[in-house]
Amino acid sequence: MIDIDILVESAGWPEEAKLHDLSVRAIAAAWQQLDGGEQPESELSLVFTDDAAIRELNNDWRDKDKPTNVLSFPAFALKPGGRPGPMLGDIVIARETVAREAVDEEKPFDHHLTHLIIHGFLHLVGYDHVTEAEAEEMEGLERKILERLAIPDPYALSVIDDQSD
Repeated sequence: MIDIDILVESAGWPEEAKLHDLSVRAIAAAWQQLDGGEQPESELSLVFTDDAAIRELNNDWRDKDKPTNVLSFPAFALKPGGRPGPMLGDIVIARETVAREAVDEEKPFDHHLTHLIIHGFLHLVGYDHVTEAEAEEMEGLERKILERLAIPDPYALSVIDDQSD
């Protein structure tokens, strides 16, 4: 089972219990799509923060002095399809950016947040979107995972900023 530790660092997020339920559902659907077997004994952290905090992380780790929606910090480098160890890593998500994007893209907040959790999780398990082929593979997986959750294709109307994670 993948244990999800949640830290809510800023105001404005839904209650922690709701964030936990949404996260568990998203990660379970992602794992089912990727592996189809029992979840590994592993742990990941989800940090729900604000634009100011994620801007600082984005600047420190990626030399991009701007807020972004999601950042992923894998504990260990994995190749797609690799089995994770006991610690997957951290996913950090900024509330203001997620809320603004959801409004701009006319999506329910929970759908967009679920997509970003899945996007961050895919990075933790070795997927990326640096090349066009990688982006197509990762977006295809996101679409299939979100379909499992009855969430419409997020790329039908818009594209996540390629610099977001």
